[in-house]
Amino acid sequence: VQLRESGGGSVQARGSLHLSCVASGLTSAMGWFRQVPVKEREPLAAVQIGGRPNYADPVKRRVFVSTNNAGNMLNLQMNRLEPMDTAMYYCAARSAPINWEDLLRGELYTSWGQGTQVTVSS
Repeated sequence: VQLRESGGGSVQARGSLHLSCVASGLTSAMGWFRQVPVKEREPLAAVQIGGRPNYADPVKRRVFVSTNNAGNMLNLQMNRLEPMDTAMYYCAARSAPINWEDLLRGELYTSWGQGTQVTVSS
């Protein structure tokens, strides 16, 4: 499955971010992750298609994800952006079901997008 992210770019602090990820085929679970240089990849949110999302604690009050009925799209909305949210944002997917508790484990995803850069300026 190939993934294509869109919606990145420059955003003002305290604004909102809207990202979209489209998969070339059906998936079982999709998630959003981010990474800055010299730091580990950080999970944001993930969802099994048809299930409830799992949000990472550091961002759960600011993040919302949604999918479409076809199971090949995952949208991310992040509010109250801060400069520390500047990162490369990646979409990930897997075709096999996964436990809700494991949704935020990036190593369990088999497909990754190329990423979209988000830069938050103060």
